[in-house]
Amino acid sequence: MKKLFTLLTVVLLSTTLVRAQAVQDSWALGFGGSILNFTSSNIEIKALKSFGGYFSLQRNFTEHTGLRLGLDFMSIVGSPLGDPNVDITTTSLAGHLDLIYYFMPCESFSPFMTVGVGQNFYSVDNSADPTKSDLENLVAVQVGFSLGAEANLSDTWKLKGEIGGYQVGRSDFDGSEGTEGYGLLGANSDAYMKMDLGLNWYFSKGEESKICQLYGGIEQQDPVDHERLENIIIKHIPREVVKEVVVTKEVPSSGNDDRMLLMGANFAFNSNRLKPEGYPILYHAAKIMHQNPNMNIEIQGYSDAIGSEKANKNVSLKRAETVKNYLVARGISASRISTVGLGAANPIGDNKDASGRAMNRRIEFKVLD
Repeated sequence: MKKLFTLLTVVLLSTTLVRAQAVQDSWALGFGGSILNFTSSNIEIKALKSFGGYFSLQRNFTEHTGLRLGLDFMSIVGSPLGDPNVDITTTSLAGHLDLIYYFMPCESFSPFMTVGVGQNFYSVDNSADPTKSDLENLVAVQVGFSLGAEANLSDTWKLKGEIGGYQVGRSDFDGSEGTEGYGLLGANSDAYMKMDLGLNWYFSKGEESKICQLYGGIEQQDPVDHERLENIIIKHIPREVVKEVVVTKEVPSSGNDDRMLLMGANFAFNSNRLKPEGYPILYHAAKIMHQNPNMNIEIQGYSDAIGSEKANKNVSLKRAETVKNYLVARGISASRISTVGLGAANPIGDNKDASGRAMNRRIEFKVLD
């Protein structure tokens, strides 16, 4: 069994994978083969004669969670202790419903776990005791728990490996009354272990997940001149700098003015096109809003003092809308964001020189109550 587990691990890790793209809902068909063993029984398993197969229909509701309806066929062969020449064969058809949880849905190699319950229909051919009739058409409730992983082969095909333990609610599942060993949660009934290797075919997918796209759409640009930005901050913004999120927090002059200036998220003259160095800044802003789902903000767009008041307010509003569109595209609800264009109001730099005007073409966040 250890050798088989090692082989399964090698197959999963050596497979050439493609980049993952989680979706918010999807449907998948699964199929493959199984290797079986008893974990709670009073017979000796014949591993090389014990095999099975499975078929599943799976619905993933979110990037992390889903339900799986499975159908397993199993043939488990063992022999009485001390009598290896006699076979006891359990033939089983098990239907089960599992809750599945993916730990890393955005990765090409995604571990998961399942818990489930089902019905096991089985028959036993027990040639060890000719005086007893064979056990036929028996039904037992079973519960199960498993760990596994999916490896992306393409956009629609995934290689799946899974190992789980299953507790059957009877002690004659192995063809012999009584049991020895351990089951799930120490239950005193027969239990078995199943190792699957197969494929999942995702034949239907919903919208692509936003949680995997925080950096999506950011193209490689010219390197950001961090030293220049730092010098501008020191020269023009005598405020408290929160370095880990690359923003500066305004020191309120009065009242409860809770505003954040996105330092580095600036625009070209008379344009609502964000400069390349602004994308990492907005990424961090999106991350903060994901981490604080109750935070609502007002995006305030600003301009320099060149041009008419009407034109400046118009371009500053477009800048605020650009930032809002970015955040919405990264999974932030539009209902949490409002926008306003304030034109050349509240300058933070000197409009008489180019660097000051560049600083004034900016974005500020106001956190709303």
